[in-house]
Amino acid sequence: MLDNADTYTECPNLDSIASIEGIEGPWKGRAVAHLDLDAFFASVAQLDNPELRGKPVIVGGSSSRSVVATCSYEARAYGVRSAMPSARAKQLCPDAIWVPGDFNRYRELSSQIFAMVEEITPHFRQVSIDEAFFEITPDALDSRHPITVVRELMGRIADETGITGSVGLSTSMTVAKIGSDIKKPRGLTIIPAGQEGAFLSSLPVRKQSGIGPKTEAKLAAAGVVTLGDLAQMNIKEATTIFGKTTQTMLERAAGIDTRPVAADDPVKSVSNEYTFDRDIDTKEEVKDALTDISAQVARRLRKKDLRGRCVTLKLRFKGFETKTVSKTFDTGVNNEAALAKIAFEMAQSVWKEGMPVRLLGVGVSIFDDSAGQLSLFGDEEITSTGKPSKENTAAEQNVALQAGASVSADRENLSEKIDTIKDRFGEGSVLSGRQLKQSGEDKPWRARSVTGGSKPEA
Repeated sequence: MLDNADTYTECPNLDSIASIEGIEGPWKGRAVAHLDLDAFFASVAQLDNPELRGKPVIVGGSSSRSVVATCSYEARAYGVRSAMPSARAKQLCPDAIWVPGDFNRYRELSSQIFAMVEEITPHFRQVSIDEAFFEITPDALDSRHPITVVRELMGRIADETGITGSVGLSTSMTVAKIGSDIKKPRGLTIIPAGQEGAFLSSLPVRKQSGIGPKTEAKLAAAGVVTLGDLAQMNIKEATTIFGKTTQTMLERAAGIDTRPVAADDPVKSVSNEYTFDRDIDTKEEVKDALTDISAQVARRLRKKDLRGRCVTLKLRFKGFETKTVSKTFDTGVNNEAALAKIAFEMAQSVWKEGMPVRLLGVGVSIFDDSAGQLSLFGDEEITSTGKPSKENTAAEQNVALQAGASVSADRENLSEKIDTIKDRFGEGSVLSGRQLKQSGEDKPWRARSVTGGSKPEA
């Protein structure tokens, strides 16, 4: 747990630390958090080598031409900072322990940590190996108070990985990011709705993303030193410094930032989750839910002209325990029938009938230009990697794949024709027999898009 090392700061009065009970009223507006892992590279070194704990550790090369990648808080007490020339760091902290970087280890822990964040919300945006934004605005699917969500997340990360992070919680990405840097390490800074401007007003302009040393100097020459000054700056004068981004920079200095929290990278995966209004526990319910999810995912894949070779199933139980299963195939898939069949088989490897399920998700990734479609009715055995079993002969596998491809081609053509009809007449214009049977029933789930696009069509 975080014990007594965590700090909670209620803004705008940054000098007073408030008890969590004193600020946990109803949350107003959006709830956007920024998680920044504390001295990540140095913390990993201290985690893996306990002898380094409590000592000044510097990650980076120690030669005269090298720079500091990062350093522990013990080294920061001597004035050492990231990006500082190593020669200068040696002068400031001659007794520091220098360690090389281990990016495979960093990526491993980063993936583990940010997977925890993605379990909380689909509105997630990782911006570097050690920081990410996520939105946790209370809604019908998760009505917990944002402060409670963040505290639980911080505790879980510390408990399960030994790494700590600091969080800024506010109503936008701009304010949350600045907030996460106020109290470190293991700090939680909360800037509620209506206090954004007051929180930012006295902070130096360099606190805002996009303002470096040169821009800071230009602003200082114009008499603009704080973010409050910048928010009030004459727009004409500001334009000579910021150009096309002027309006955006002035608004963010005032705490105005309406950007959605979403990944802006090229599509790496397409997936959907269903969070159930009530837990489901029968094979029929699980199969029906996976069929609907697969149809959403497959349609979005076809719209993007994508086929994916890796299929991932996410399953969350009643107690919030989450299981994820992935299989990688030799050819890509964007057909709902094949996807649903694969997903249900994967579900049965981690779930048995009677076990209450809170959430199901299906994702497809590793996109390629393969012209083939994943076999659906071939009789080859599927191993844990999703490839044909070595027990089958090459000839048997070839026949099976050809048979599967021909059936898939028919289904693929049918799917494309259905897509055309739906594009013209709407999503409800074509329904399967199962969907017609269920049309008058209340399904126990609601749809949430996780990655790769906007919320799926109803």
